[in-house]
Amino acid sequence: MPDQGGSRQNVTFPGAGSGAHDVSGTAGADGAGRQARGYLALPPQGVGPGIVVIQEWWGLTSHIATVTDRFAAEGFVALAPDLYGGATAHDRAEAARLQRELPVERAARDLCGAVDLLLGHPAVVGDAIGVVGFCMGGGFALVLAAQEGDRVAAAVPFYGLPRDPEFDYRGLTAHVLGHYGELDGSIPVAAVDETAIRIGEATDRRPEIHFYPAGHAFMNDENPGGRYDALQARIAWQRTLSFLWGHLG
Repeated sequence: MPDQGGSRQNVTFPGAGSGAHDVSGTAGADGAGRQARGYLALPPQGVGPGIVVIQEWWGLTSHIATVTDRFAAEGFVALAPDLYGGATAHDRAEAARLQRELPVERAARDLCGAVDLLLGHPAVVGDAIGVVGFCMGGGFALVLAAQEGDRVAAAVPFYGLPRDPEFDYRGLTAHVLGHYGELDGSIPVAAVDETAIRIGEATDRRPEIHFYPAGHAFMNDENPGGRYDALQARIAWQRTLSFLWGHLG
């Protein structure tokens, strides 16, 4: 069981159904005027490139908040949207239920709202942001990059792919760095390779993909399955920082 500590929230922003990014075409009762929430961390120097940090299926847990703080300590203005609206899971069954019940279109609009918040924030430099996602959030990272076009300059999915294997990547202009575990039974290497091929065919980008001798969620030191791998996590973290600074700095 991960140490959740409750969802961490310190910022609100227009989310699902706010209008400008209603990707479904209909705001509906689920979202008109809805305020999304998240956790925002600022860098010590006060300004820096913006990045969206997208949660695992557990929710906006203390682990994701800590990762967000780590990005801020490295010089980024980091925002982790709370896609579950305050809920966090305490076991796999609850996490699976929360993920299953999450309206994908609402989540996509909330993430677009997070991009709006960062690009309009006085602490953010540049006219494009990065996005990093873990597990469920890894798939959303690629979806968000495709939806937002040149507003997302760098996308970094960790052990996650979009739910739809036929997802249309033609809107994606971001550089892509992917981290996946060779021992991850939930995401076969072949599925990752196929996604990289689809991105390459749909865009002029060739994703940089790394496979690690590790299982799923190897970055999560609160992983209830005990699959955290400190060495591989450190390698992936350093690659991510170099990649983000290379395309956002």
